[in-house]
Amino acid sequence: GPGPASGRLPAAAGDEGPVEGGPPDHSYSLSSGTTSEELLRKLNEQRDIIALLEVKMKEMKGSIRRLRLAEAQLREEIREKDRLLHAASAGTRKRHGL
Repeated sequence: GPGPASGRLPAAAGDEGPVEGGPPDHSYSLSSGTTSEELLRKLNEQRDIIALLEVKMKEMKGSIRRLRLAEAQLREEIREKDRLLHAASAGTRKRHGL
């Protein structure tokens, strides 16, 4: 078979079909007899997948935004409670002469 000394560079993905009679190299590999209708169907399937992923990505971005807002609100509540606790403990120390 062709080796490194043959002078051939490895083919880019999709340049060659699978080894004759063997399984496809990748899940996206196509046999040499693929028709234009099959290619179009596969292209449309990929477009549908991309569209679904884009919708999911937008949903996730919205979720991240909401979670960041909730985190900021919780951090603010913690700061406020810490301030109140600090003020209360300072008042207690003053009353007891500490």
